Amino acid sequence: MSVKTAIIGGTGVYDPRILSGVREEKITTPYGTVKAVVGSYRGREIAFMARHGADHSVPPHLVNYRGNIAALRELGVKNIFATAAVGSLNPEMKPGQFVFVDQFLDFTKGRPSTFVEEGVVHLDMTDPYCPGLRSLLAGSAEKLGLEFHRGGVYVCAEGPRFETAAEIKMFRLLGGDLVGMTSVPEVVLAREAGICYATIAMVTNFAAGISPNKLSHQEVVEMMAENAERLKGLIMQAVSDLDEDRSCACQMVESPVNPVVSNKQ
Repeated sequence: MSVKTAIIGGTGVYDPRILSGVREEKITTPYGTVKAVVGSYRGREIAFMARHGADHSVPPHLVNYRGNIAALRELGVKNIFATAAVGSLNPEMKPGQFVFVDQFLDFTKGRPSTFVEEGVVHLDMTDPYCPGLRSLLAGSAEKLGLEFHRGGVYVCAEGPRFETAAEIKMFRLLGGDLVGMTSVPEVVLAREAGICYATIAMVTNFAAGISPNKLSHQEVVEMMAENAERLKGLIMQAVSDLDEDRSCACQMVESPVNPVVSNKQ
């Protein structure tokens, strides 16, 4: 049985009770060896990858994004649901709510952001997050009665520090709704690899200068823990609702790591 769907998230997302027949896979890639947990859920093989490592020890600017996405492609993954804890710049997007991000602004600085190392490739990113998976997530959230937003602009900061109040003001002026540290280059690499990718953003706090309190990592951890069951429920509902064999334009991108367009297969 092939692995067509993957979940990328933190340790709070993975629950060994969800998957049966769990095994650890070590996948060798040009960017290093990557670990993933693979198991069965309702007759489907699902991969789970802890973005920050099993003990949540890898900071966002040092995550091996290329290795992670290359490993999932090697497993045969065609769909990725990625979770992300985010701060809100938008008063309408409140702590505890989900946002199915549709655009990003990239403010990262020192991360390898592409698989392309030879030749000239200009990848279309008009719709960076898979519209099909985003629509699916909205439908799944409605079934579960969750509070969510169908779209939002994710500002990806370098980290690992939180942003200054002045930076948050700038991000708001540029149209940002949320701020986080992990979506880029993950979403870009997934598109280069011909994998459908959607982010489930969980709002944990209002950002600097908006929140009345000083920001802390503990606040983020506590909010994620408080909403972990709802997040896991949403992910598994979406996995159940997903047609793993559907066709999608995200998978038809031609690039060095996805050289065969689907209509030529």
